[in-house]
Amino acid sequence: MSGPRRSSSSRRGFAGMTDQRQRQIAAEGGRAAHEQGTAHEFSTSEARQAGQKGGEAVSRDRSHMAAIGRRGGER
Repeated sequence: MSGPRRSSSSRRGFAGMTDQRQRQIAAEGGRAAHEQGTAHEFSTSEARQAGQKGGEAVSRDRSHMAAIGRRGGER
């Protein structure tokens, strides 16, 4: 005989927490990593490379770029 069955959609761990509590725990982890010196901080050159990579990826999507062009200077 097996034990009691749980539904496959039970919300355990992070899934069972509110968004606010998840953010609170994640923030604590980020602060701890910075205090220990293990957190990654982008240098200006790394940030520039990441921005260029993202820009290149977006500009390859011709339909997206065309839509931006059609909107022009709208706000």
